[in-house]
Amino acid sequence: MTLLAIDYGSIAVKTGQFILSFSILVILHELGHFIPAKLFKCKVEKFYLFFNPYFSLFKVTKGETEYGIGWIPFGGFVKIAGMIDESMDKEQMKLPPQDFEFRSKPAWQRLIIMTGGVFVNVVLAIVIFIGITAYWGEEFLPTKNLKYGIATDSLAKSIGLKDGDNIISIDGNTIENFGTVTADIVLKEAKSLQVQRGSEQLTIEIPADLSKQLVKNKASEAFIDIRFPAIIDSVSSTAIINKGQMLKGDTVIGINEHYFSYYHELTEIRKQYKDSIATITVLRHGDTATFRCLLKGGLIGFMPVSPGKMFGTVTKRYSFFEAIPVGTKKCKETLDHYVTGLKQIFTGKVSANDSLGSVISIGNTFPSSWDWQRFWTLTGVFSIILAFMNILPIPALDGGHALFTIVEIITGRKPSDKFMEYAQMGGMILLLSLMAYALGLDFWRLFKK
Repeated sequence: MTLLAIDYGSIAVKTGQFILSFSILVILHELGHFIPAKLFKCKVEKFYLFFNPYFSLFKVTKGETEYGIGWIPFGGFVKIAGMIDESMDKEQMKLPPQDFEFRSKPAWQRLIIMTGGVFVNVVLAIVIFIGITAYWGEEFLPTKNLKYGIATDSLAKSIGLKDGDNIISIDGNTIENFGTVTADIVLKEAKSLQVQRGSEQLTIEIPADLSKQLVKNKASEAFIDIRFPAIIDSVSSTAIINKGQMLKGDTVIGINEHYFSYYHELTEIRKQYKDSIATITVLRHGDTATFRCLLKGGLIGFMPVSPGKMFGTVTKRYSFFEAIPVGTKKCKETLDHYVTGLKQIFTGKVSANDSLGSVISIGNTFPSSWDWQRFWTLTGVFSIILAFMNILPIPALDGGHALFTIVEIITGRKPSDKFMEYAQMGGMILLLSLMAYALGLDFWRLFKK
């Protein structure tokens, strides 16, 4: 990987979307703590987007609170007086409790303050999914519309699938949306696929380790793809034609002496002629024609007619009130999928080394061109994940503080400040270790390419 090969424009767009999405999530999460703290008359000393050890990128003091932006984009914080948190302000805790401090408030108030951020993230995720459903509806490519069946990679072929198969169902359940097939196989831990091959229906057994292989090889997108002819929809302005013409509506069927029928075959063959001049054969008005071009970076220089445009997508429209149960269900399904993924890691069905990622992996999930539907979808996904992660009963997370408070309510005994300090420190060490490990994995993957 060289510096010249990096697409800085794409990185800038991805980074911009990530920062905006992350900022929305963090600010609203911290408001979930800030608002009840103020309502219960706690002194809030700081409200920060991102962490600010040693210095801040920006800060301003209004009233009793310092508002600012830190320089480490791993989260944010609200510093509430009299609370053991990531600031580890031990000096304050040595002083006698004051009425405005967190530690002086009743346990039920402290529990509300602690869980406020998680509550906001859950509500935000539901609102986002409802909004997406109401505004954009649900657009998908029906599985039954795949005229030429599926395209398979080597992993799919190894379990018995073939190019041209048509997916009928998974574990006997009909699949309406082709875009969910791979996710359903992995996250629902499917046992079998029912396919139509020519005139016969077959059942393909799914190996128990398929999920692990998909994650390890990062093959979830190519595993089962759509098979479609390579019809030119538009010619790129960067295409370098040496002889002849490349026209919209042409169907590409050959590169030099290699002939094919479908786009996925083209993508494999063109790799052989990367950065060289090749003869391209196309079907044009019922006859064949040729042109010669430079396959710069292995690309001919055209955009194909998309499968959605070729085979026809279906869009389900919802009114706002119809979108409420649909969007809420999508939010729940997103959480279910995430929990299933974690369970697969802990049970060894998927390797943690292949699944974990840091802010680099998260940033890469955003598209290289600005897409508001994709942006809000990912923001909704990350919001419900953030809620789940924060409610885990780990010291240093909201869930850890909430657990200690619930124990206090039940037993009537409050943990000592010294215990809370040690618990907070242990939790922070654990979380920072995990973050460092995930970041290391991302850098290792980058340099491995």
